[in-house]
Amino acid sequence: MKLFVIAAVLAVAATAPSSYKPEYKAPAYAAPSYSAPAYAAPSYSAPAYAAPAYAKDNKYAGITVTSQSDERNLDGSSQWSYAQSDYTTREESQVQKKMQGVAYDSYGKATYEDVMGNTNKGSSYWVSPEGEKFTLTWVADEQGFKPKGDHLPVAPVHVYELPVAPVHEYELPVAPALPYKRTGLGYSGNSYY
Repeated sequence: MKLFVIAAVLAVAATAPSSYKPEYKAPAYAAPSYSAPAYAAPSYSAPAYAAPAYAKDNKYAGITVTSQSDERNLDGSSQWSYAQSDYTTREESQVQKKMQGVAYDSYGKATYEDVMGNTNKGSSYWVSPEGEKFTLTWVADEQGFKPKGDHLPVAPVHVYELPVAPVHEYELPVAPALPYKRTGLGYSGNSYY
């Protein structure tokens, strides 16, 4: 009911004649009595710059992106990828997860607790100027960054046996028996000796 009364009052106010009279006229200003000086055109010509020269044998001038995607999720995960006209591709994804990590308090003391971290994985493919094809895959998680690819150097594997310590059998010498003498510091039954 109150809303109806307010709406009726506003409708009446909108249709009521206004006492405002638009008789105001903006003041007219006279044009300035001075004239602006005339300047002559400059007598020199603008310098001519040569167009930049580009190498005509640039193999990469026509490379364009042929596909691209980028997806961001509310849980913090994401994935993106692209492909180019020279067959270069790259894709990567990440996921947030709880992992054991080191946290520092305000005094600098380290404590191990659950922290949020990112785990990434992805792959790339490209062709070198010599025509060699490369594929690289990787995983980055709590164990570190682990790339894999046929072109990556591999540390040599050294197969060897651990040396075994020699075993010696010793017989300990027997100490000669010493004569036993009572010192009077023993207790037997209910008397000291």
